[in-house]
Amino acid sequence: MANIKSQIKRNRQNEKRRLRNRMFRGAARAAVRDARLALAGGEVAASREAVLEAVSRLDKAAEKGVIHKNNAARRKSRLMKALAALGK
Repeated sequence: MANIKSQIKRNRQNEKRRLRNRMFRGAARAAVRDARLALAGGEVAASREAVLEAVSRLDKAAEKGVIHKNNAARRKSRLMKALAALGK
């Protein structure tokens, strides 16, 4: 445990940020998982909704700095590519 007052405050801040980041990261992961399951199911309409939700969650996580913007872009690209292949 820290003895220095500023480090005690820093630890409190880090814990709050960790929990907030975890919320956004978890939501993005869950949305991506749901989108992949929908794509595997093969139904185009449900897949499109799930993919758009996942894209939104990834954008929000990248906007907050929880994940890198290129990481979000790569995941979105893969989901959209799979959705396009399903549509054909």
